[in-house]
Amino acid sequence: MELTTLYRPVGPDELVLIEQSGWKRFPPRRPDQPIFYPVMNEAYAIQISVEWNVPAYGSGFVTKFSLSSDFLKRYNVENVGGEIHNELWVPAEELEEFNDNIVGEIEVTQSYYKEG
Repeated sequence: MELTTLYRPVGPDELVLIEQSGWKRFPPRRPDQPIFYPVMNEAYAIQISVEWNVPAYGSGFVTKFSLSSDFLKRYNVENVGGEIHNELWVPAEELEEFNDNIVGEIEVTQSYYKEG
């Protein structure tokens, strides 16, 4: 089975929920969040963590996880800016099935904290 590695920048509250799942699942989206958007490369996830999560939440974390490449073919890669800004748009109602297809565990690869 060919795997595709994805990344997801998360704040501290989301990280706790991932840990509580045994590092196997991302938490359900809130009603105002219709899309779950993992990103295609770590550089973009780092950028989001540093520029968005740290200022908003005091810390930011980059997670890494893999899914079957065949399963992921149902989602288009969306570019939302520059060359590295590629992400998948997973409808919130499909997140449970997406979680069911994660191979292995969700890992934290980077951690960032507000200075001071």
